[in-house]
Order: sequence, then structure tokens, then C-alpha cells
Amino acid sequence: LDGEITAAKFATGVGGKVLQVITATDSTARTTTSSSYVTASNTVSADITLATTSSKVLVIASLAVGQATNNSSCYYTLKRESTELAGAGGFFTVYHNIASTSTVVRGSGHISTLDSPSTAGSALTYQLYIKTNGVGTAHLNNASEESSITLLEISG
Repeated sequence: LDGEITAAKFATGVGGKVLQVITATDSTARTTTSSSYVTASNTVSADITLATTSSKVLVIASLAVGQATNNSSCYYTLKRESTELAGAGGFFTVYHNIASTSTVVRGSGHISTLDSPSTAGSALTYQLYIKTNGVGTAHLNNASEESSITLLEISG
């Protein structure tokens, strides 16, 4: 070994390369009291058209979240079209356990998941959805915070 790293020493024709990056952001305050998943924001949504059926999509979401009622929970998840990318409980839950019902518990939530849609040539929509446990109000972007979603196409 000569210790020199050259392009010729790297494998060629293998997957794992980033082919495209799509990002969308939203800073509008949004809320829901629904106990079923609803669209959290049409702008925490991004479309991507994959080059090949072997491509994967790395989905990264950074969210400004909150809940406003004591002893209540809200759930945050992502869908590709109508396909749920996490289980029924979503990717994460915000639980409110402060005696004051007027206090909005705020924080940040982050989701990253690798999706294998096995399709190419037509746009796929990835979108944030939220719901409550039937009590209270779920918040997104309270106090003009910002949420974002980024899609990276990874070659297969």
C-alpha cells in the first residue's frame, strides 16, 4: 500500500450517491384538535420524482411542535402519498403534563427515515400529518417558529 487515495481506488457503479435534494419550509402557526391524522401544513410537504425504481428517499423533518392542554398528547408523522411511514403512534409524541391548561408546551421534533418507494418517473409527495389523543390542541410553528422537510434521493 502506498497510502495514496485516488479515484481509481474507489468502487464505481455503486449506490449511495445523492442524486437530488428538495427542501420546503413553513413558518405559519397551525393547530388541530383532530384525533385522526390531518395535514399539518401544505407547506411542510415536498414532491420528488425519482430517477430509478432502486432509488431510496432519505426524509428529514425538523419541526417546531407544541401541545396546549394538560394530560394530553399529540402525534407527528410523515406520509408518502397515503402511505404511513411510521406506526399508528407516529414518529414522536408530545405529552403535556403541566397543571395550567393555558400553557403551550413547545419544543423541537426531528424525524429522519429512509424510504424505499420502488417507483420512478412520477412525483411522490411527502407530507407532515398531526393528531391529538382526542384532548387538547396540537401546535406546529407556535410563535412564528419554522418547520422544514428535506428529501434526498439516494441512488440504489
